Amino acid sequence: TYCFGEMVATDVASVAADLADAKEIIIVPGYGMAVAQAQGAVSEITRRLRDQGKNVRFAIHPVAGRLPGHMNVLLAEAKVPYDIVLEMDEINTDFPDTDMVIILGQRHCKPGRPRRPEQPDCWHAGAKVWKARQVIISKRGQGRGYSGIENPLFFKDNSRMLYGDAKDSLDQLLASLTSR
Repeated sequence: TYCFGEMVATDVASVAADLADAKEIIIVPGYGMAVAQAQGAVSEITRRLRDQGKNVRFAIHPVAGRLPGHMNVLLAEAKVPYDIVLEMDEINTDFPDTDMVIILGQRHCKPGRPRRPEQPDCWHAGAKVWKARQVIISKRGQGRGYSGIENPLFFKDNSRMLYGDAKDSLDQLLASLTSR
């Protein structure tokens, strides 16, 4: 048990079914995507969803990855269209109208920072991802990560945890979307 409640797990089949119903999707890539080298799978999933008429865009936090611009470079190399890769301040007001947000290994609150996403020192105050109808967080496991801080986003009613390596999970998701 965590101080914010329990994390709720999901699986690839459920995420694929939810994506089938979603029209507005925002992907928030993080260092976990880079470490897993999952940008190719992300690009292909994006292409397939867009081919189905879904509005898929990316929200890039200024310091996502190892250096500023890291996620932009990885997505460009994977041939994600540049016009759908947006900085957080460009897309932030769209989260309340978004059906699904998929977070890929994003670090969330810095060590020693407040633990509520509504507080300004947590990056979620800049990225209001929790305002989407549904939030999927791809994460290796239930651990708190390098900061040791529990992330309250993980415990919100609209959040689901997709545990496992990002590349493995996304490859399975891609196969599931292909079979539909």
